[in-house]
Amino acid sequence: MKKLFFVALFVPFFFSCASDEPVKDPVKDSLTEETNRLTGITNQQAEALDSFFRAMNDIQANLDEIREKEKMIASDTSKGDVASRKDKITADIQAIYDLMVQNKQRLATAKKNLNNANLQIASMQTTIDQLNNTLTMREAEITELKDDLEKKNLELSNLSMDYQELQQESDAKTIELNTAYYAYGTKKELEAQGVITMEGGVIGIGKTIKMNEKPNTDYFTQIDITKLSEIPLSSKEATIVTSHPSDSYKIEGANGSAEKLVITDAKKFWSVSKYLVVVVK
Repeated sequence: MKKLFFVALFVPFFFSCASDEPVKDPVKDSLTEETNRLTGITNQQAEALDSFFRAMNDIQANLDEIREKEKMIASDTSKGDVASRKDKITADIQAIYDLMVQNKQRLATAKKNLNNANLQIASMQTTIDQLNNTLTMREAEITELKDDLEKKNLELSNLSMDYQELQQESDAKTIELNTAYYAYGTKKELEAQGVITMEGGVIGIGKTIKMNEKPNTDYFTQIDITKLSEIPLSSKEATIVTSHPSDSYKIEGANGSAEKLVITDAKKFWSVSKYLVVVVK
């Protein structure tokens, strides 16, 4: 009950701030984390809520922009001699389709983030369902607009009107952004596999371990950063070679061992490098 009250209390705050760029404030962040802890809301859930409201605002802004572009197209086609305005109309139609794909992707991502954070709030699901219906209706209206333009002998065959194709392109970009790689093993093993290199030092003493500039990528495991939160290490000690913010992960194990690497903040953890190299003993 307390969780629902907390969400209801902070919904207006998220809506009022969703259109602003986030500004880093250590004091505010600390207070937010403490508030979340006391109310039972995790940082992941708070971030999912923030992302949800930002996505809703972005989608609405895109729908408003689509409406304006439709008005401009209607104005251009009402003046006659559509052929002379073909380039502008074509560009506006393409922009509308691109915005629709963005809307679908933002909505799907927002829903996925809520599910991953174990947030199932009836009012949010209702909002998602309503937006899905709205996007379906707008898609039908845009298809009708395209048909009307073609009846006026405006050639639109070169446009990327295939939502599935555009969505696949968008999904491919998302997959690329969420793809990372990791490798772990003993120093001797990783060096032999061309993953790490030893630099500096004198007579073999004081050398620094670094990831090879051109590592053997075949030795790495490819992962989706949105799905991987733990990596089993099963070792006594572990040293992370690559750069990752220290407050975005922890190494856990009984009696100080390194049984596993736990990623507590995936976005921050992979922000510096999409490659993870761990030397174990």
